[in-house]
Amino acid sequence: MPLPIVETCRKRKRRPSVYSLHRLGEEEFPICRSGSFRDNVRVFLRDFAEVEEYSIRGSPVWCTLLNHEAKSSVIPLYTIEEDVVRSSEPYCDHCRCTGWSNHFVSKRNYHFIIPSDTEWNMPLEDDVFDLQSHLLHGLIHTNGFGHLICVNGREGGSRYLCGREMVDLWDRICTNLGARMITVEDSSKKRAMDLRLLYGVAYGHSWFGRWGYRFCRGSYGVTKSDYENAIELLGSLQLDQIEVDFGEHRQCKRIKQVFRHYREMSEGHLKTFKDLLRFILIIKSHAPQKNKHHAAPPSPSTDSPPKKRSNRLFMKKSDAVESEKSQGYKSYSTVAANLGSRWPVRRLEYAAEVIVEALKEMKALKQSGMTRQDVRDSARLHIGDTGLLDYVLKSMNNVIVGNVLVQRYVDPTTRILHYTIQELDDATTLVEQKKDPVIEAVPLRVVSESKAVGNVHGDLLLLYTNVLLDYPESESVRSAAQVVLDSKHFIKEWPLWDNSDKVFRFVCRINPSLVDLRSEQFTEPPPGELVTVPLEATVFDLKQAIEETFRDTYCILTNFEVSEIDELKEDDDDNDSDLLFGKLESCSALTVRGSGIDLESNLKFQGGCDTWMVKCVCRARDDDGERMISCDVCEVWQHTRCCGIDDSDTLPPLYVCSSCCDEFAETQKRDLQPKYEFQNPDQMLMIGAADDYFGEDEGCLGMIMFPSDSFVSEQFIL
Repeated sequence: MPLPIVETCRKRKRRPSVYSLHRLGEEEFPICRSGSFRDNVRVFLRDFAEVEEYSIRGSPVWCTLLNHEAKSSVIPLYTIEEDVVRSSEPYCDHCRCTGWSNHFVSKRNYHFIIPSDTEWNMPLEDDVFDLQSHLLHGLIHTNGFGHLICVNGREGGSRYLCGREMVDLWDRICTNLGARMITVEDSSKKRAMDLRLLYGVAYGHSWFGRWGYRFCRGSYGVTKSDYENAIELLGSLQLDQIEVDFGEHRQCKRIKQVFRHYREMSEGHLKTFKDLLRFILIIKSHAPQKNKHHAAPPSPSTDSPPKKRSNRLFMKKSDAVESEKSQGYKSYSTVAANLGSRWPVRRLEYAAEVIVEALKEMKALKQSGMTRQDVRDSARLHIGDTGLLDYVLKSMNNVIVGNVLVQRYVDPTTRILHYTIQELDDATTLVEQKKDPVIEAVPLRVVSESKAVGNVHGDLLLLYTNVLLDYPESESVRSAAQVVLDSKHFIKEWPLWDNSDKVFRFVCRINPSLVDLRSEQFTEPPPGELVTVPLEATVFDLKQAIEETFRDTYCILTNFEVSEIDELKEDDDDNDSDLLFGKLESCSALTVRGSGIDLESNLKFQGGCDTWMVKCVCRARDDDGERMISCDVCEVWQHTRCCGIDDSDTLPPLYVCSSCCDEFAETQKRDLQPKYEFQNPDQMLMIGAADDYFGEDEGCLGMIMFPSDSFVSEQFIL
């Protein structure tokens, strides 16, 4: 269970610093990001974490205490620096399954872990890397590439933190420390429903898509095009056509009830299955607690008959629509200048423009409004600072940004805050209409508890099970759903460059000719490394910086020495003492050559030192993390599912793939074919041999050729 702040500090030898759970990782907090991840994480551990008195498998452990204001408790965030050279598992399985087998093995792995509630007061155990019960477990290699391994909120057993808080924290940490690419394997479920399928159909991306994670690679040969086409097909299903297709289905009546119920709530705006799922998910995420709108039954009284209860509640207009201010609308530039926030006005204006662009995209889809959460998620694709977005959204009401008016209102049915925009020409009329608002009662529909469609989770499960997984007589819909389920790996990429002009930034990679990629069966070279040098740096300074970066990052480059940079070879007057200014442009890619690469090391690539091949009928050519089996003849790996072996079945002791079977059959056919070939089968007669020709127990079949002009009669006994 969580510890109060005072008790937590008493357990430490010195009073530690405690940071806000919801602010850690915001822009320039706790550190001002500069350079690469390997530099930023050192600053973070040095200044904002406390070394623990124990180690995990010989790796040091740091702890950063986070304060949850609402719970008045402290949560430990552990950072473990794993030494890959000394590790018993130096290769990263997550890299291999993601398609990063061609990456060099990094020297250090940084694990960021928040253990489960019951382990907050106890030291970490040696098996901490293997547990899936952590509230948060993220791994980032020294080169800035990493993986979100597991997230467990309330659905995973936590009583204090939800999954969204955990991913928010992780996203801010990655942004603040300068991560480059982070992958996640989305296997999250809620009440037996795969969220990647529900959110994929409703929003066009997985649940992690609100933080900017997009399709990385699919299992079983699924491509990005396959995924997008499947999402489009499922989302575009017309509700009216679904009712027709389910006409003879046993769940037809319930499905029609669900459609009618939510169409009434949305005032008939739901046309496609995508619209319906999105609307239900919005209601589910903002729905009040059960029976919140149902008043307690009146106590029995004999003095007066019971009054008839209305099935509609009324609330004040001020609860549904925020009151208008008499001064009218203002330019957001003016509003931002008077806010006095810690962000510069230009930053606030940029965030407002991003929000408006998201609202414009939604309006183009003919949506009447956009919920606050949807606006926030769309804007996060361009701005990672959630604190900034929340601050700007709070100040955006009745303001003009560019040539549009931004307003917000509370939906009277769902009680969800929405944002809308209108062209500036229409806004003038709107001002006149709202000068004297009329206070009136707005009816709120209340669904009876006895109606099954009032159960949002039950409605989702009904649609998920029948429409998505078992659509009647439509193989295309079921196949599309399977494609989405087979797409588990998603990725987020952070930009390498910023607007800083105080340093030179380069992405430097080893010349592919120095590493034999063909022998490793790789088609792409390893990614380059971010290198920064001052503006007054020379060519010699750049070479030294590249050497230090590669030596500090990768195992096989510990003794690497740069001899030349390909982009400077064309300069005949090249001298190591020359300034970089005028020779190279910042934010460019460089290819370097040198010596000292340990090509004999086993710690070369994340794919490991074993040579094996994947060639499955589903077009997969690399390990995607799914269950596989190897042919005992050719030793090629294939998916068990593609071979007709269920995941619940045990693997056979001997397995021969179809290719080897076909090749064996062709060989046998060639070896066993008849030695004599007849040009004309009509000249052949099949007869039985004499019973005693080979003895009493033997028999044979004779073939006699009819004589021709150039043929001497002959008998062949087979």
